[in-house]
Amino acid sequence: MRGLWVRFGEVDAVQGIDVTAHAGRATALLGRNGAGKSTTMRVLAGVIPPTAGHVQVDGVEVAADPMTVKRLTGYCPDVGGLVPRATPWEHLQLSARLRRLDGWEPRARDLLERFELGGVAHRVTSGFSHGMSRRLSVVLAAFHEPGVLLLDEPFDGVDPLGVEATLDVVADARARGAAVLVSTHLRELAMQACDQALVLRGGARVATLDSGELGGERGAETYRALLG
Repeated sequence: MRGLWVRFGEVDAVQGIDVTAHAGRATALLGRNGAGKSTTMRVLAGVIPPTAGHVQVDGVEVAADPMTVKRLTGYCPDVGGLVPRATPWEHLQLSARLRRLDGWEPRARDLLERFELGGVAHRVTSGFSHGMSRRLSVVLAAFHEPGVLLLDEPFDGVDPLGVEATLDVVADARARGAAVLVSTHLRELAMQACDQALVLRGGARVATLDSGELGGERGAETYRALLG
């Protein structure tokens, strides 16, 4: 992705960002709310078109073929994405049918158990807490083992066991050669999950750093300075 710009009316939500996500690696988009993280992820997922710039996912131009991009990616949105009157199992069943997956049930059960959702697999999601909804969104994104995994704020409101399961999903995706992007404002968790981070502020990239440069107290000071 080179020179991504996204404009909503008179507001430039993203201003000329360059992002390269490599196979088998994980990259974090770090920054405060309003930094442009979620907008960037929505473009990469084929949800919204770029205003300008060159954006490809696995060799497919997002603006020209967003439906193919949606098939290639696994996307956990920052909010929403679940059907309130459907159960987790029904969500997975629909995903399997849409993607024509065979023999999907064992993987579905394994993911639900790993994220401690096995006991509520047949409850409608309208009664789920925010953390439970976040965990299910990660499950749905990773379910079909996509070549590009996009996780937007996957740690928001999630308990330690859910965080651990999400980190395992990222590690599994990297091990099978997927490119992973994780957007979050939680620096320490981003560094556990990812090799490097793009720090965004006001819709623009202010730095690209390796995970080691953002670790510990020194990394915290560097991050605070970049955010202004």
